[in-house]
Amino acid sequence: MADTAKYKRILLKLSGEALMGDQGYGIDPGTITRIAQEIRDVHDLGVEIAIVVGGGNIFRGVALASKGMDRASADSMGMLATTINALALQDSLEKCNVFTRVMSAIEMNKIAEPFIRRRAIRHVEKGRVVIFAAGTGNPYFTTDSAAALRALEIKADAILKATKVDGIYDKDPAKHASATMFDRLTYIEVIQRDLRVMDTSAISLCRDSGVPIHVFNLHRPGNIARVVKGEKIGTIVCPDDKQAVGG
Repeated sequence: MADTAKYKRILLKLSGEALMGDQGYGIDPGTITRIAQEIRDVHDLGVEIAIVVGGGNIFRGVALASKGMDRASADSMGMLATTINALALQDSLEKCNVFTRVMSAIEMNKIAEPFIRRRAIRHVEKGRVVIFAAGTGNPYFTTDSAAALRALEIKADAILKATKVDGIYDKDPAKHASATMFDRLTYIEVIQRDLRVMDTSAISLCRDSGVPIHVFNLHRPGNIARVVKGEKIGTIVCPDDKQAVGG
């Protein structure tokens, strides 16, 4: 396929777990370097890129809240974990000669710019990769919801959700050998089937705006660029009932 991009502006959603590689915790230098190089390759196609990164490799607020910690406090700690990951990703991208800005939903002016929608749009228009940290800045909202919200705010053409599996399945492929992957789904099908690829709030936001969601395997080298170029990999969640097909 020619080196042309299907989308002009994307929101890439990375889980915190994606950064830890084969480690059980933290950030694996080799893994984050590879991800940064793949983002650079997409950037070199002329695509405007924004990123939302999770914090599950360092801290999961929901998990601690389930054990008795105040949910708002636990979620605030999780937001700080996403900021650590955002700064690490920024460092790796800038070592690849990609100009990058970290914008935080929580004010921490010594290390990140505050999130201002118009400024974020201006950054991506100028060719800078913008990494959104600290989720939405509010407890009880996941980084999936933050990804959907930021995608709408910057008018992204699509959300690319990078995962550890090839797409969306009818059941967990790690537990069920008979699991079948979907090529396409509608937003309402994702909700009705309780597929949990993103939380319901995030899916609903995308449904209201019609922003497509591409779910694909981050661990297959070159997949980010393949999705951007329009290759048929992973699963797309889209608004057209006629295009969506079951597994």
